[in-house]
Amino acid sequence: MTSPPNPSEENANAEFEDVDRSLADLEQSLEALKTRHAQIRRDRRRHRELKAELQRLAAQLEDVELRLESQLVSWRDLREPFWQAVRFLGLGVVVGWILKSCAG
Repeated sequence: MTSPPNPSEENANAEFEDVDRSLADLEQSLEALKTRHAQIRRDRRRHRELKAELQRLAAQLEDVELRLESQLVSWRDLREPFWQAVRFLGLGVVVGWILKSCAG
């Protein structure tokens, strides 16, 4: 026949089970920590890459804006409106002098 279980053996087994459970929890926590650490490292690397890409795109955008501004505003495009303004403003001044001299 089997002997009745020894209370000290039961306590020892319970303690080992508690230790095993604690170790399993600790291993899970460590694995989660390792995963999170790897994710943070990937995210930091990606952040640096994206920051460099953003700086490159900002420089390209500035270059495109400069080219567009230089194409939109050029002396060749403003030459005709400039001379029309000079012509009509000059004519307006002359007509104004004539009207003032006639009225005065």
